Order: sequence, then C-alpha cells, then structure tokens
Amino acid sequence: MSLNGLIWAPRQVILNTGGQVCDTVKELLASKPFYEVVEHFLRHLQKHESPLLELFDAAQPRQTEQQPKGTEGTEQPPKGTEQQPANPDRQIDVLVALFQALAVFPLQQAARIVPGAERFAARPKLLHRFVEELYDYWRGFDRFVVSHAESQANGQPDARPYRTFNDTVERLTDLVRAAYRDICENITGDHPRVYRQVAAGAHTGIIAVPKEWVCPGGIYEPLRRIPFIRQLLINPPLIIDPPMNKRTGEFTRVEENPLEGWELRPEEWLCYPALVGPLVIFVYFHQRFMGLGCSLANLFELAGDAQIAQGPHAIYLFGAPAQPMQRFGQLPTVFHEDHEHGWLVAAVPGEDRFGYFGYLKKMVLTLHNVIMMQRFGRMPFHGAMTRIVLRSGVGRNIVLIGDTGAGKSESLEALRILGEQYIGELRVIADDMGSLAIDASGAIRGYGTEIGAFVRLDDLQPGYAFSQIDRAIIMSPQKTNARAVLPVTTLDEVLHGYPVDYLLYANNYEEVDESHPILERFADVQSALAVFREGKAMSKGTTTSTGVVTNYFANVFGPVQYPELHEKLAQQVFTAAFARGVFVGQLRTRLGIPGYESKGPEMAARALLAQMAAQQARVQPSAEAQPQA
Repeated sequence: MSLNGLIWAPRQVILNTGGQVCDTVKELLASKPFYEVVEHFLRHLQKHESPLLELFDAAQPRQTEQQPKGTEGTEQPPKGTEQQPANPDRQIDVLVALFQALAVFPLQQAARIVPGAERFAARPKLLHRFVEELYDYWRGFDRFVVSHAESQANGQPDARPYRTFNDTVERLTDLVRAAYRDICENITGDHPRVYRQVAAGAHTGIIAVPKEWVCPGGIYEPLRRIPFIRQLLINPPLIIDPPMNKRTGEFTRVEENPLEGWELRPEEWLCYPALVGPLVIFVYFHQRFMGLGCSLANLFELAGDAQIAQGPHAIYLFGAPAQPMQRFGQLPTVFHEDHEHGWLVAAVPGEDRFGYFGYLKKMVLTLHNVIMMQRFGRMPFHGAMTRIVLRSGVGRNIVLIGDTGAGKSESLEALRILGEQYIGELRVIADDMGSLAIDASGAIRGYGTEIGAFVRLDDLQPGYAFSQIDRAIIMSPQKTNARAVLPVTTLDEVLHGYPVDYLLYANNYEEVDESHPILERFADVQSALAVFREGKAMSKGTTTSTGVVTNYFANVFGPVQYPELHEKLAQQVFTAAFARGVFVGQLRTRLGIPGYESKGPEMAARALLAQMAAQQARVQPSAEAQPQA
C-alpha cells in the first residue's frame, strides 16, 4: 500500500498515491488517510457543536452514586458513572482502533480488545449514528485518487498498468463500502435488507505522470515538473457543485505574459493535454479546481504521448495566484501572444468567482479560435454543426450560429427527435464552437472542436438528460443554469471537414409572423452579414448579462479581439457560400421568449425539416467532395 495523505478543500478531497491503494479492509482502516478522515470529521462536529460529541462525553466517566430514577429504558452511560466534558482529540486513537476491531468482531468483543473502548460501547446507538454520519460526511465530498505511477504493480513492471489502476480505484470503493457495512453490522448486531452500491471510494481516478516535451525554460521551467494526465476513470453520474454557476465578461489580450511575476508550485497542479480540433492545448489546472479540470474529459480527447512531446499550440493556467493577476484589472481573464515561442499563453485566477466550467471551456475555445484565424485562415463560429443523413441517402450539413442560449443545440436535438421517420442518421460535428474554411474547389467546409457538450439541463428535451445520465458530469443541479457535460461525438467527426449546405443564424428573441417566418433565407451577402455581425440574442441567464444583447458574430471568443482579421475571413466565407448556393439565412428558435422554451426549438426543427424535404424533392444531390484534412 502506498498512500501519501489527503488534500482537503471546501468541496473536495484528493488522495495522492504512488501506486496501489489498499488490498484489505484492515489496511484501509489502519491507513493515515482514514485517520485523517475521522479527525477532519471531528473538527466538523466541533465547529457545528454537534450532539454527536456526546459520544465523547460518555467516553469520560467518573464515579457517582447511582443512576437517576426515571431513566430506565433510555441509553445511558454505565450504572455508577456520570458524564463530564471530554476532549475528543484525545480519544481519536481509541476510536480508530475500535473501528479496526469492529471490522471483525461484534461491539462488546471489540470493546474488550481495545483498551478504553468500553466507554464508546456504552452508547451503541450514538456510536452507530456517529459511523453513519462519518460515512455520509466522507461521501459529501468530491473525491479524487491521483496515481503518480503508470508502470508499476506491486513493485514490478506492469504489462497492463491502466487496467491495474482501474481495478485499484474500483477496489477502493468496494473496501470503503465493506468497512462501513461491517462496522455498522457489528455495532447493531443486525444487517440491512437493502444494499445501495454507492460510489463510496472515489468519483474519479487519475494517472498523472511527468512527460518530456519541448519546454523552453525560463518562466516556463516549472511547467516541466507538472504531471500530465494520462488516464481518467470516472464513475458517472458525477455530480459536482462548483462555487459559481455563471460566467461574465470576455477574455482580454494583454501585452505581458501572465506567467511573469508569480511562483508556480508544480505539486499543486495537473495538466490536461487537450485535443481541441486539430490543436493541442496544455490546460494546467490548480488542485482547488480538480472537479472542473477532470470534467474536460467529457469535452476534449486526451492528447497522446507523441503529441505531448511535440509541444502545445497554446498553454492555459486555470487557477493562477490571484494577487499577481490583479495587474490585469478587475476581470483578469487574459491571454498573451508569445511570439518568441509561437504559442498563446492564457491564465485565469484561482478565485471562487472564476470557479465555473465556462471559464475553463471558453478560454480554451478562444485560444483555438485565435489560432484558427491566424495560422489556418479559417473563420471561427460560435454555434452547432450537425450532419443529417436522410433515409433516402442524401446528406445535409447544417451550421447554426448564435450566442449561448440561442437554441442551437436544442433545435438540432428537436430535429433528431421529430425526424425519426425521415432521418437515417444524425452526427454532431460541433456542439458549441467550430471553424469554416474554403477548400480548393470553393466549397465551405465546417470543422468542430469538442467531442462533448456543455448543455443547460433546463433546455434539453424531456427525458434526454436522463437517457444520458450514465455518461454525464452534472454541475450545480440545484441552481439556475444547471449544466451537464457529456460526450456527443468523436474526434474523427470533428476533424472530418464536411461541406456546408445550410448556414443559419439562431434568432432566439423575435416573434414569428408573416413578415418574420421561422426559417428565412437572406437575399445577398451584405444582408446576411448584417444579421450575423450584429449577433443579437435574448440572454438566457448563462452569463451575468440580461435582456437582449448584441455581440459581434455572437462570438466574443476570438473575433472580438481580432475584428479586422475576422471581418476579412467572414467576407470571404459568406461570399463563397452564396456563390456555391448554400442556404444562408436565420432560424427563429424563440428560445428566449417565455413559453417557447421547448415549443420554439421544436417548431424551428419542423420548419428546417420541411425545407430539407422540399429541397430534396426539387433537386438531385450532387456527389459530395471528399473530406479535407
């Protein structure tokens, strides 16, 4: 067994290990982390002046004359004693030793084995309550196991290290449940009739080890010692409650490297090397945001060792020290162009106000968008893209652009449900962000960034969240803007490069009438650009904005920071789209209008489906071009 102790935070606990964790209940109860859990629980009880502390008062008897009359039938300390206040800290050793004995023996026998434990055994009901609440207290944390070894098993080289680690994490869950059940049954002398197989060990297991990559040294030198996540084991549904549930503002380009002027402690960080479209972005996150960092696994594929060795296109530090970041203003969510090393460097402070997955995801996508414009000449889009293959065999590729909460994903999901009798297959290419490129033939091709979706639970079709709950990471389900992160596509689909047939703006704020149809086609490039450029939307409460807002191309994640470059690319893309006969228009989802949260996207999907059917009836599909790299 190799345990390095626990790291506690307000909402989470991290167990660092050099390899395997525990093999038996006996080892578990004799470990330092178990002692720390009991100790931490006692601090919690003392802080809240819990009635459970009476257990320790009962453990400090002194002689008295006799048991008071009228107390027959109640649970009292042994006859001939009375209680006096005690210091629970002095009793931890005895209590932990009693738990070790209770894993094997009934209460009275265990109490005789452990010196001083008879006092705890004097009130078995209170002791049982203590164990139940200790178990619930432990399970109330987001729990992570981080293994810093990937090639050893029992001190020997391991041919299948990842399977060994997975077995180890699952074994820990089994041991914690077994220890809890054995102790409770030996206290009560009874056993439950119903067993609930809760994830009592760790929600998430992580293998994180150092890897060699082209690190230039200097201010980047500490990054060399931060381990890379090589495997994640998640037990969904993983439910976490980050400190924030909304994002505000945008990400600012700054002239100074945000890494300048502060000390980075590598032992407090992990790196998730994310595949973001065709890019590799090293996302470093502080351990205080462990739950948010691990949630990236449902959004981006992990880069391989060879991709790590080649180095990143961008670096992002999520959870930087707050004080040095103050030099960037009240909202220090910033990125910097390091021209010397040819990458972007971003940072967000480690404060609760930034403890929201949107700050993690959207900065990564901002870096992606900037690189797409600068190096690849692509126009980034904030929206969804899907490929629909009709039962006739005809494929249609739809790009739906719009701000957060505009009804993009909701409309496409409604399309999938409504079109079952017409649609043979629906593939997600991009759920939230992607890019458009003009190929050698003049066709517009669309690419994605993420393999997952970060979706509002309130806006999903009824039952959809529950059908996917066995794969989901759910965030703040009790709050406004409750979210789920779940995988929806593959990296092959993201990188394929499908020609665009429909380029639509998601209008969630306008009512529908004779002059404003659900699906409206634009007459020319300039009228289309005017609507896309204005980026108008009704805020859905996913950020701190309210009411109708406007954002340049509904995309503050790159285009706003580089408007001249983006405008040039947009003109090229829209001109090429009209030249190729792409249906360029807007789809009125009405998601932002009260009463249309579900009905609006459904009606939008019906209109789009009708248009596709009409188009299929009018023209024969041409042979589709081959995918582009």
